[in-house]
Amino acid sequence: MADELEDQPAPTEETSETLSAVAFASMERFIAAYLALSKVTVGFTTLAKADLSKLENRLIVVHGLTLGLDAEKATPEEILREATRMSAVSFDTEPAITAGVYRDLRAYAMGLVERLNEVTNGFTIFSADVISANSKLLPFLQKLAGFRSKSEMKWAVGNASDHAIPAASAQKLADLITRINRGRTISRNVMLESVEPTLEGIVRDLVGKVLLESVVADALASEGVTFVREKEYESLRGVVYDFRADFLIPDAASPKAFIEVRKSSTRHASLYAKDKMFSAINWKGRNKDLLAVLIVEGPWTRETLTVMARVFDYVMPLSRSAETAAAIKAYVNGDKSKLKWLIQFSIGPAS
Repeated sequence: MADELEDQPAPTEETSETLSAVAFASMERFIAAYLALSKVTVGFTTLAKADLSKLENRLIVVHGLTLGLDAEKATPEEILREATRMSAVSFDTEPAITAGVYRDLRAYAMGLVERLNEVTNGFTIFSADVISANSKLLPFLQKLAGFRSKSEMKWAVGNASDHAIPAASAQKLADLITRINRGRTISRNVMLESVEPTLEGIVRDLVGKVLLESVVADALASEGVTFVREKEYESLRGVVYDFRADFLIPDAASPKAFIEVRKSSTRHASLYAKDKMFSAINWKGRNKDLLAVLIVEGPWTRETLTVMARVFDYVMPLSRSAETAAAIKAYVNGDKSKLKWLIQFSIGPAS
């Protein structure tokens, strides 16, 4: 059984990757593994076909089903037994993928802490030259300087990023860190704990920007559905305003369907629902026979999903993206039964 992810290099002191770049690469790798595993297991319904000798697959299954096992130590047989015992638990895509991303990111962060320990003589000497020469350590330096955000740090020391720290900014950081931490003992664990919110923020952003839409794009591509992504077209015309949906099928010149992908929590469900419904009414009111699709992830409330289903033709969970893509393909090919709502909506002058 493999003990480490395939093709995953160990963090080194000389590496030039930023935390964000490492997280992005890891996210892409785990998305690819997830999509491949989903196809083999028919949407995670036949886990016996999964190759659980691979650590990435064990991480995906264990965390996707919340099995409560240690994915790095559990055998394939143990995972299958536990998955059978908990068959009523639905598969959750986000933790399935992000568990491995967090693993990679924390391991890399640990390597950066070791580098910081080395170049500062055990977290005791913070010189401007060392700081300027080690810009990838900026997330840790930011915490040591007492800044709660990048904007706060920029206001105090000037431009500084994990790609480059100018000499003037490095000097200000060195002075602040030295003054604030004088007489204080800094440990590796303290440093790792200090950037945990930063790691969580990086992964949370990637979930919204990369993970969810990658799953949908793969489902559409697998069905042979032609589509453009938000960045690939100018706008979709509406009654009130022209804007872009996450996916437009097949293109802006002859739109047949659009897809919005949204993660929410019960706390923000109502607000997000109103925003998405207005967008759907705006676009469907302008474009006759436009199929409106909403793909959701997270604990939306039953009430908001029910209300949105009165505007969107399809309101589907991310885990059923393949089924959604098949319905869209059928509609584009002429199956009008897929269209639930026609919205007659226009705005004109009073006279």
